Amino acid sequence: MSLKEKVRGKFEEARRAGNREEKNLLSVILGDVATAEARSGKDVPDAEVEKLLRKLVESNTETLAQLKSHQRGDDPQVAVLERENAVLKTLLPQALDAAAIASALEAVRAEIVGAKSDGQATGVAMKHLKGLSLNAQGQDVSAVVKSFRTAP
Repeated sequence: MSLKEKVRGKFEEARRAGNREEKNLLSVILGDVATAEARSGKDVPDAEVEKLLRKLVESNTETLAQLKSHQRGDDPQVAVLERENAVLKTLLPQALDAAAIASALEAVRAEIVGAKSDGQATGVAMKHLKGLSLNAQGQDVSAVVKSFRTAP
């Protein structure tokens, strides 16, 4: 099942359950996907849908941080954004954390350390992770690669 189909399924569940807040959130996502498909003239790949979902989580997280930093933690919008993030995170594929990435990259540690630049080293790491069909965020992989390259 594609990520778009998963979002559509959750939308239908929310609609049937009468969960207006979740339905509206998922409707916005489906609208963004439909717009992207109309522009490109083809189906949006899961990677693009995932990128959209991660962008929404990031945006909500930044807004939450702003509200809380201005002592507005009791603002009703805080609860709404937290619920939205919870829904979005259920849709996102689970990515490896830094420790799991480091463990998975031990097999190619020498190649990573021996690479000419951090960019090439990150490329080696990403290729290895993709070969193992593991999902990891680029910034997390980059941080692990840098730690490998700076470790004595």
